[in-house]
Amino acid sequence: MTLPTKSPAAAGHQPTPIQIDNKPPTRSKVTGALAALACAACCALPLLIAAGVLTGAGAGLLEKTLIAVAAILGAAALGMWWLHRRRGARAGCGTAGCDC
Repeated sequence: MTLPTKSPAAAGHQPTPIQIDNKPPTRSKVTGALAALACAACCALPLLIAAGVLTGAGAGLLEKTLIAVAAILGAAALGMWWLHRRRGARAGCGTAGCDC
């Protein structure tokens, strides 16, 4: 007669938890910083007009451009962070007992 063997979990061995990297990658941080810089430049436009560096028409055109650039860079930064998290979660999946 054979006795059933104990499973590793019952013997005191716990499976190592999967570590998912939730921090944003460097490329996402850089893109987000560039988006913040474009937004700050857009907020500085009234000061540039008052200083006489820009005209009203030039500031209007630059404002629309900077707002669009900031929105595109912000969306790109969020997309890169999402993609990084998705790849990290997929890489951790594939171990025993994963219900992915």
